Amino acid sequence: MTAWYEIENTDDVPSPNLLVYPDRIELNLATMIEWTGNPDQLRPHVKTHKMPNIVAMKLAAGITKFKASTIAEVEMTAEAGGRDILLAYQPVGPNVSRLVQLAEKYPELKLACLVDNEESLKTISATASSADVMVHIYIDLNIGMDRTGICIGDAAIALYQLIAELPGVEPGGIHAYDGHLHQSNYDELTQLAEETFQPVWKFRDELTARGLAIPTIAAAGTPTSKLLSSEANVEVGAGTPVLWDTGYTKICPQHDFKPAAILLARVISHPAPKLLCVDLGYKAVASESAPPRVSFFGLEDATPVGHSEEHLVLESEKSEDYHVGSVLYGIPHHVCPTVALHQEAHCVRNGRVEETWPIIARDRRITI
Repeated sequence: MTAWYEIENTDDVPSPNLLVYPDRIELNLATMIEWTGNPDQLRPHVKTHKMPNIVAMKLAAGITKFKASTIAEVEMTAEAGGRDILLAYQPVGPNVSRLVQLAEKYPELKLACLVDNEESLKTISATASSADVMVHIYIDLNIGMDRTGICIGDAAIALYQLIAELPGVEPGGIHAYDGHLHQSNYDELTQLAEETFQPVWKFRDELTARGLAIPTIAAAGTPTSKLLSSEANVEVGAGTPVLWDTGYTKICPQHDFKPAAILLARVISHPAPKLLCVDLGYKAVASESAPPRVSFFGLEDATPVGHSEEHLVLESEKSEDYHVGSVLYGIPHHVCPTVALHQEAHCVRNGRVEETWPIIARDRRITI
């Protein structure tokens, strides 16, 4: 019996390559919508896939709000029909003017970004007001990840007040990313999430008491998205579920998502007994994490013993079962940066690659 990931026309697909399965993407999107019962509470990140084809699938499913990490991802999403996009990043340098150019190019777009300091806010305000456009600003709170954001306190209140006062900008709400919460034990995760977000709810209430508008709160990474989707006026930003990977399968065993992105590779050598070499180097699968960086179907016993730019060497008792030229299928450990390594994805329907989807936003610049 043919496995769900296998394709008939392997001779048409060079390796290494990325395969995507729209039927599984649709199931994953449906599962995300089930969390809330209302797609308006979803603001999934596009950095995972970077493809306009998947933006179109989200729109067709009723998802109309998006997060992005780069100007290119925002432009790709807007060109694909997205009209409510949060650049979940604080633009600095030339990226401020690029952001404003996007607002000019897509006047119907509700465009937002993050700020965590007064200087950046004033720069965005001056640039936007001189171009006569409006940028919605989310205050970026540091709630424990210590990567970006301003700590909750008087300075954060003052910064939000300034957002409401300056020209060219207006309050978009609160951004509270909890990327440091990734406990696999759901009870532990739940408790930590409650402790982490209590100060956020208190901060929201304090702003409201001062008469400041809080249109929405953009929160949650993939692990906590289901938990926080029950909160009123909170948009959850899980991005990985659309394609899924082995990393989040381990972190989030409670989430019922299906792998929808597969790496196709081939055996290129048997350099020694029990060893096989595969054409899946650093350039085709994200290598920022410790091995194994890909889990191959049928080679679950394999141990990575070497990984370089174009080669992956595995040790397995089953190595002799795979001749030079054998096709392998594997799930990446971290799908987001893996997708960014490929110019296009091969779209699989009914067991065959039917077309290719360009991964447009892997580039740092499209037109702006």
